[in-house]
Amino acid sequence: MATAADTVPDQQAVPSGDVRAPTLHEALLSTGPPIRDILDTDTSRLQAETVDECLPFLSGTALEEGSVNAFGLPHLDRQRHIKFLHKQLGTLPAGYMSADPSRPWFFYWCLAGLALLGEDVAVYRSRLISTVQPMQNATGGFAGGFGQLSHLATTYATVLALALVGGEEAYEVVDRRSMWKWLCSLKQPDGGFQMAVGGEEDVRGAYCAAVIISLLNLPLDLSPGSPAYAAGHTGLFGGLGEWVGRCQTYEGGVSAFPGIEAHGAYAFCALGCLSILDSPHRSIQRHMDVPQLISWLSSRQYAPEGGFSGRTNKLVDGCYSHWVGGCWPLIEACLEGPPGGSATGPAGSGDAQAAAKNSLFSRNGLIRYILCCCQDWSKRGGLRDKPSKYSDAYHTCYVLSGLSSAQHKWNLVATRAHESILTGDRWEASPYTKGQQIFDECDRVQTIHPVYVMPQHVVDSIQKYFGSRQGF
Repeated sequence: MATAADTVPDQQAVPSGDVRAPTLHEALLSTGPPIRDILDTDTSRLQAETVDECLPFLSGTALEEGSVNAFGLPHLDRQRHIKFLHKQLGTLPAGYMSADPSRPWFFYWCLAGLALLGEDVAVYRSRLISTVQPMQNATGGFAGGFGQLSHLATTYATVLALALVGGEEAYEVVDRRSMWKWLCSLKQPDGGFQMAVGGEEDVRGAYCAAVIISLLNLPLDLSPGSPAYAAGHTGLFGGLGEWVGRCQTYEGGVSAFPGIEAHGAYAFCALGCLSILDSPHRSIQRHMDVPQLISWLSSRQYAPEGGFSGRTNKLVDGCYSHWVGGCWPLIEACLEGPPGGSATGPAGSGDAQAAAKNSLFSRNGLIRYILCCCQDWSKRGGLRDKPSKYSDAYHTCYVLSGLSSAQHKWNLVATRAHESILTGDRWEASPYTKGQQIFDECDRVQTIHPVYVMPQHVVDSIQKYFGSRQGF
């Protein structure tokens, strides 16, 4: 979707209570689409229903009188969302039993969401440690629940949760030697990673493994018993960038594995993984067709909703505020390169760099969708997919993460000298100041690292702790 959202002339935010004429941007995001496809299908009907569902919230008619700012946006109900997340970390009702294999995800979603809202999550350190220690298997990695097999997704969530609460006691929960052996057993001859021993191989595995390896400073050498060792790979990252590159589809997006449909979450996993393998202005351009990827990602943002969809011809969903919205800081770093340096190739042209500086998506459109449509206005609190859905910890975490990406600009201020150095990149965040700021400062959330989806200081702390380790 191409809109005038972030190309309007720079203006000062309008003080609350002032009256002003609506901008073109606001008209695009508060009225029905000017063009409708005459071909009536199930897909077009669902899209029309979603527009009708969102418009009363986007226009303010479904919001309480006096609760909006000068731009017609409600405030972030910070305290209600904080209360919701704390409750999700407590005792859950019996209906959650089917989600037992996902317990580490609840820990991460809630802790990350609370950190974004400015809460100190270190108070959960002892409870988290006592809960996840029995979930670590002697063969390496963390399971989703007691007595279950280790899985890369739940291992990723557990490592991030431990990093969020911080401290030596939390870091030392991880058995790094068994973790390394287990990751070697997941490394495949084609360069990718399985999610579990004998399980599926997809781009989630590439990202989760890269995050774990780089946060824990694990040795990159492969064990001789690894399935990939016999195929000629000598390192955990051998052939991984090439495998991720093969997941890009004819549309320009990224699929779970080569040859299937592109999906927004897999695009983020691919970009995150590549940004760990090497600095993004080198690795993303080396392994992806960046112009095609930008075209596909841009097509995921809809008007009038302003939010993102995850796939072609699918509906907007609040969680893609992160899965697609979180791709843009990495794309911008790919296009701009570090200060004093330059990105190379078609994606590193002067026009592309200027576009990245001016924002490649409608930040205000996404902010409007999040604040108007994704907040659960009931006593429950939390954030949701869209107005007809209930809030949950998953959406609360990723909607807030997407809000942070839209409110801030990330710059890659220093890059590693060589791709073999895992932690050499340095990022800095600052408020995004181009164009109109349509939200009030009280509604700004904390920054979150564009690769690791945790606060910068959390990433720095765990990497510093394990950075001096040689071997185990």
